[in-house]
Amino acid sequence: MQLPQHIMIVEDEVITQRYLKNILEQYKIESVECYDNAKDALSKLKNTKYDIILMDINIKGAMDGIQLSREILRIDDIPIVFISAHSDNETFQEVLELSPFGFITKPFSAKDVEVAILLAYKRYLASMKNKQKYVKESSADIIEISDAYRYSLHAQELYYKNTPVKLNVKQQKLIHILSQNIDRVVTYEVLVMEIWEIENISSSALRTLVYTLRKSHPDLPIMSHSKVGYSLKTMIDN
Repeated sequence: MQLPQHIMIVEDEVITQRYLKNILEQYKIESVECYDNAKDALSKLKNTKYDIILMDINIKGAMDGIQLSREILRIDDIPIVFISAHSDNETFQEVLELSPFGFITKPFSAKDVEVAILLAYKRYLASMKNKQKYVKESSADIIEISDAYRYSLHAQELYYKNTPVKLNVKQQKLIHILSQNIDRVVTYEVLVMEIWEIENISSSALRTLVYTLRKSHPDLPIMSHSKVGYSLKTMIDN
């Protein structure tokens, strides 16, 4: 199982700091740094990226561990495992609001720390993988037609400067087919079958449909290909 290599400990008890550091050093973790207050921890986080933070709730200074965690999560997405001798309902509810990756109750054993860190980091890596997958899928879903127009294949929606464009059913079908085949010619026959779902439609019906769409949206780059069909061309300024 993959272990985090850069860990921050925020704990104001020196003995507990040392105990945690000794536990983590058994696993050949690259760096473990300890702080006892929010000011120093935030200062370090400005220039250093950590894989995980072990956060005591009661620390030195005006800001406690929960308040510090809120500030950290506002700046960056770092998995936080809370440490506390207090497990009362009010404290626990405050912690839950931050969607923590784990909670260690004092007094704890080396095994408690090991399990908490392994599970927290595994959950974090899984959540990051899902986010990357979502971003990738979202990017694939959006067809950038021009600087003004884009089309969502999933929502089957045309947008003009981020505002949905009102289209009738046949216009929407036309744009959807052309967007699926962006920069490729779609033949008259395919368009007619997909839009009207029957073959015996006059060629003028398709021309009229394209004409009305061009008239209402003259800057939408629908291209005519004589005796072949139509295409939607990407026109993005670099």
